[in-house]
Amino acid sequence: MDATRPAADADTRAVVEPPVVDIRGLATVFGRGDEAFTVHDDLQLTVQRGEILSLVGGSGTGKTVLLRHILGLTRPTRGSVEVLGRSAAELVGGERASSRVGMLFQHGALFSAFNVLDNIAFALRELGTLPPALVNDAAMVKLRLAGLKPEHATRMPADLSGGMIKRVALARALIMDPPLLLLDEPTAGLDPSSSDEFCALLRELHAALGLTVIMVTHDLDTLYALSTRVAVLADRRVIVTGTPQEVARFDHPFIHHFFLGERGRRAMAQPPAASSSKEA
Repeated sequence: MDATRPAADADTRAVVEPPVVDIRGLATVFGRGDEAFTVHDDLQLTVQRGEILSLVGGSGTGKTVLLRHILGLTRPTRGSVEVLGRSAAELVGGERASSRVGMLFQHGALFSAFNVLDNIAFALRELGTLPPALVNDAAMVKLRLAGLKPEHATRMPADLSGGMIKRVALARALIMDPPLLLLDEPTAGLDPSSSDEFCALLRELHAALGLTVIMVTHDLDTLYALSTRVAVLADRRVIVTGTPQEVARFDHPFIHHFFLGERGRRAMAQPPAASSSKEA
């Protein structure tokens, strides 16, 4: 520390920004009595502004359930889930929900009866606070931001490739300029080239928009290409967090299998995907 700086400067630097997501003592129990099933028990997790945090874990460890808690769609049995300084339960319904958290679903979840532009514009149009022309302009901006072309605006979901569906769904997730973006298996179902291109797009948008990202993924190439930190779900809680390299050294059976198997060693050896403007 520079001793010539005023003491007040040091105090200012010492202020720690509150986390974007703060989960404390989370318990999730489904069912009752003898049929009760505990998914999470005393789970702790914080996500800081600007991170890309990947959630990994075996089947049934509650990764998607955790995303639902952050969205406020599932209430915890015990504990607290705060998002951007408020209880996640306050996110359900209304303008606050769509403007604070964007969600990219695994298979896109586009409305099959709407064209691309109407899918992207849906949340903004539902608010009813802006004239239709302005809503369409905003949707076109997000369409281009997601690497799509203006001529794609009138296409129907059935006419899109898997990579284009992901891009439309991403543009829709960003239409309200949310500070927090949730991704559920963002590269699932994509071929390696399309997956690399989508990862490059996500890196660019993360940097350009200052997003905080929480991502569930089973794909190690995606994890290493994007993650600033990884949280591993096992034994009903988060057992370790850290960089991918730090987590890979943690002694646990799931981590040995996931990170240190053949595909894990191959992913660790790969450099991050290069940026590309090619259409997925």
